[in-house]
Amino acid sequence: MSKELTSYQQVFIEPGYIYLPTVPTNLYAVLGSCVSVCLWDKKLKIGGMNHFLYPSVSSKDKATSQYGNVATLQLIQMMEKAGAKTNSIFAQIVGGAVPPFNSKNKDIGKDNVEIARKILRSKGIKIVSEDVGGNMGRKIVFNSYTGHIMVLKVYQIRKDDWILELPEE
Repeated sequence: MSKELTSYQQVFIEPGYIYLPTVPTNLYAVLGSCVSVCLWDKKLKIGGMNHFLYPSVSSKDKATSQYGNVATLQLIQMMEKAGAKTNSIFAQIVGGAVPPFNSKNKDIGKDNVEIARKILRSKGIKIVSEDVGGNMGRKIVFNSYTGHIMVLKVYQIRKDDWILELPEE
């Protein structure tokens, strides 16, 4: 039986996590101002996803995958370790909404999207699709074998799904 006809493993990616499965998997996330970068290699038919909360951190002792600069570079490194070449990796960026109740005029969602774009471009990875910005939350499903992504925009997600404060560096 081909991989296209088998059932897929299902994994929910929580904020601050990265996952590169070894078998075909549907990866899920719920995004407000957070961003997920989904990478897929057409030749190898492998893909992975991150889910980060904050754009960047400069302090090495606080560098975790909660930050876009760390999470995106880590996902790229994981893909390369699995045999992918950056010129055959395609990227999709999803999320980065502005919370409708944002009172500080800080657009963390936009900053999250920009850091993802900057890193992907600096590594020569082609961004093939984006569903970013606005003020609606998103529920996403990314298939690691086909590279397909489904985005469901929602008017309301839990208030806890939105990140309103940047942590201290």
